[in-house]
Amino acid sequence: MAEECSHECSSCGVSGCGDRTAEAGPSTLAPNKRSNVKHVIGVVSGKGGVGKSLVTSLLASEMNKRGHKVAILDADITGPSIPKSFGVDSRLTADADGINPAKSASGIEVMSVNLMLPEGDMPVAWRGPVVTGAIKQFWQEVNWGDVDYMFVDMPPGTSDVFLTVFQSLPVDGIVTVSAPQELVAMIVGKAVNLAKSLEVPVVGLVENMAYFKCDDCGKEHHIFGEPQGAAVAEKYGIPAVATLPMDPSFARLVDEGRVEAYNVEGALDGIIDEVEKVAAVAETAAE
Repeated sequence: MAEECSHECSSCGVSGCGDRTAEAGPSTLAPNKRSNVKHVIGVVSGKGGVGKSLVTSLLASEMNKRGHKVAILDADITGPSIPKSFGVDSRLTADADGINPAKSASGIEVMSVNLMLPEGDMPVAWRGPVVTGAIKQFWQEVNWGDVDYMFVDMPPGTSDVFLTVFQSLPVDGIVTVSAPQELVAMIVGKAVNLAKSLEVPVVGLVENMAYFKCDDCGKEHHIFGEPQGAAVAEKYGIPAVATLPMDPSFARLVDEGRVEAYNVEGALDGIIDEVEKVAAVAETAAE
């Protein structure tokens, strides 16, 4: 039985298709007429459970504090935690031009599937094509307005969503997130190598849960082993690296929807600086 054409030539394995053309292939999608997104940064990880959504939230918050207009596109469709982190639970509205994103207390724009569900704990049991279609709609059918930096919270791994985002959105670079374990090099390597094959620069590595700082003595304890972020960043030529602690206040502020109130004490400055450098290079190349 012949396979039905999905018109997604970049991911199709059927040879000799009459609909396939020589120039068919990945191309970035245009946003709607009320969107002007200057720079897109993906936040990725080769595995789940390393705090990728938390890092996305903190990067967006820190960039917002520098005076930039910031947005988050939550591409982690089946497990969105971004709205909870920012305390955003209002239902979305729409007009003739598209969907209006929600806004956090400090003005960060947020688009997530969870903001479209009747109940927050309702599962999203969608197959791959539906998930990737939703991500494209988030980009094309949302009235983002003027945005300096959009952070895309990616699902874990290097699956079809990864390819959809990097082939459909004008991604300027990625920040990869890991935890201090022996398999960190392999985890980071998968994401880095795929990004390089797509010619997307890796601007930074955030090693989350790198240590726990004792309240009594102030000593740092490496519960999951010695941090390896710096060595891995050197191995893969990642220009900036940051470490974040295991901090109970992380969980408390996220539960309260006040992640923007967390003080990272400059830990992410190097990553933010590198993101701004990559953005400047992209702007120069576009001139």
